[in-house]
Amino acid sequence: MGKLKKLTQADYRVMCDGAAVLEDDPHGPKVLMLTDGTILKLFRRKRLLSSALIYPYATRFERNARKLAAFGIPVPEILDIWRIPAIQRDAVHYRPLPGHTLRELVAKGLPPEREQRLRESFSRLIVHLHDHGVYFRSLHLGNIIVGEDDQLGLIDFSDIRFYPWRLNRYLRERNMQRMLDLPAEAAWVDTRIVLRRWS
Repeated sequence: MGKLKKLTQADYRVMCDGAAVLEDDPHGPKVLMLTDGTILKLFRRKRLLSSALIYPYATRFERNARKLAAFGIPVPEILDIWRIPAIQRDAVHYRPLPGHTLRELVAKGLPPEREQRLRESFSRLIVHLHDHGVYFRSLHLGNIIVGEDDQLGLIDFSDIRFYPWRLNRYLRERNMQRMLDLPAEAAWVDTRIVLRRWS
């Protein structure tokens, strides 16, 4: 894939007819669920001069999905990436991962045995990402999908950075700082697993 296709305003309107807005901001819709159950995620360039001008967010999202999948991590299936000149947006069209976010499951309450299994799986996923050079400071429980057999997948990963080597101790600590600053999220990082592997 890699290259943005042009989507006309007319085709965009047809695609979005009957869609549900899952996320928006003062500038308009950001994430739409289309009538066929697929997702259209819209990206707005926030500044006139931005790296997104050369390397659009939709392209990053698609590339990151391919790289994460190559590491054996479940991610949404990318169907297309679009440029929509009429609304000054780029977009990713994808099939969502089945399941619920870890944050949703925690809010509903989990049996202790399942909670412990998921804590360990989540910490192992962090180690797996770090060992493959994945720097993802936006990682949080809302970005983790718990699928069939409690397999963990990733969503909303536009701002991932990939290094060609395992992350060192500094980057691992920095990568986890956001979660560790939030008590409810920090409790999900099993330091017996994660800290043992930091180098």
